Amino acid sequence: MAFVEGSHHVTLSVAGAQEDVDFHVKVLGMRLIKRTVLFDGSLPIYHLYYSNAAGDPSSVVTTFPWAQAGFFGKRGTNQAREVLLSVPHDSLDFWHRRLTEHDVAVDNVEVFGQRRLAFRHPSGIEYVFVGNTGDDRAGHTGYGVPPECAIHGIHGVGVHVATPDRMVEFAEESFFSQGRLAEEGDRAALQIGNAKYGNHLELTVNRTDDQGTWGYGAGTYHHFAWNVANLRNQDEVKFDIEGRGYTDISELKDRKYFKSVYVRTPGGALFELAVTHPEGGWTCDESPKELGTRFQLPEQFEHRREEIFARLEPIEI
Repeated sequence: MAFVEGSHHVTLSVAGAQEDVDFHVKVLGMRLIKRTVLFDGSLPIYHLYYSNAAGDPSSVVTTFPWAQAGFFGKRGTNQAREVLLSVPHDSLDFWHRRLTEHDVAVDNVEVFGQRRLAFRHPSGIEYVFVGNTGDDRAGHTGYGVPPECAIHGIHGVGVHVATPDRMVEFAEESFFSQGRLAEEGDRAALQIGNAKYGNHLELTVNRTDDQGTWGYGAGTYHHFAWNVANLRNQDEVKFDIEGRGYTDISELKDRKYFKSVYVRTPGGALFELAVTHPEGGWTCDESPKELGTRFQLPEQFEHRREEIFARLEPIEI
């Protein structure tokens, strides 16, 4: 029987590479675990990966810095919008102080009766810290972030939709929703899959913004990846989705560290069905201790290494 376990990673189109590294590593204290490039197309663009201490799939935020290429997107409705990250419940005061000290504007917001912290990536993408108790994923203690405050990993994804009924229908009938967790005004939270954490799909009704862009472009959310555990299950999930009539779905793509299928949801957000590569995942080209220390290229681009590296924005890590 086909299933979705929970989250795998989130991928964003950001602006500058250096400001992205500084934000995730020096401000949020996350671990840089991979430096490689976009596998699609011929334009050399970084693909940077950040995670918690262990590199758990449900903790990984990846980014494409597009400003150097001059590609900019527009945030709007019918688009994934918020990066929801799980932090220890008692750490919100710490994070409010730390973000403020790093000149990151941060707001206290109340969602579903609980305090959260809302702030933005330097490129404008919306981030939200959600306090959780019992999340045992180990955070990375980079740049002075203590273990009792470090980011556990992904909490979920926030999607803005003009017609929420179609997205709820997709989640409940075709994408393994375990039910609605909460509803409040123009928001609803659903649980996708059976994982203990990282599996929240939060929908916000948004009929005021224009349609957001779906292609690559700095300042926008590109896709959210769900963990489907293994290749056989990935095939079954894809088969089930197509069988419900959602045929805007890709063929299998090998991303070296994981294998992926992409589906455009009726709410506009692009979802990925991801399987960590059975032959090593993040550690197929670097040891666990060395993750993120060397610039990696897929085999098909190795003959262009010098050219690609020369065209990329230099970054200090």
